[in-house]
Amino acid sequence: MHHLAAAERLWFGYHVAGHKSDKPEDMGMDVPVDRSAEQVLAGYRSAVEASDAAIRSAGGLGRPVVIPVDSRFLSVRWVLAHMTSETARHAGHADILREQIDGTTGR
Repeated sequence: MHHLAAAERLWFGYHVAGHKSDKPEDMGMDVPVDRSAEQVLAGYRSAVEASDAAIRSAGGLGRPVVIPVDSRFLSVRWVLAHMTSETARHAGHADILREQIDGTTGR
């Protein structure tokens, strides 16, 4: 969740909305030791709310990002698809870890 919050800010805040302050310095997976689980979840929820606002303000899914990605002005639609797969991938990773803890496979 910590990493996904940073990814939300990078893709939607920085690239889509053009907020230079939303470019995270650290995209790592390690949560700072002084952050509680509640703080991590609140940070993710806040990042998603800001992403939703950036998407609404973009002017359409076919619009290009404000700040290019590797010199390419990809569409907001591309960013949405990328973040959907990124979120699904990390949710799968978290489910594997949860399964190792509690042994429940969900079948």
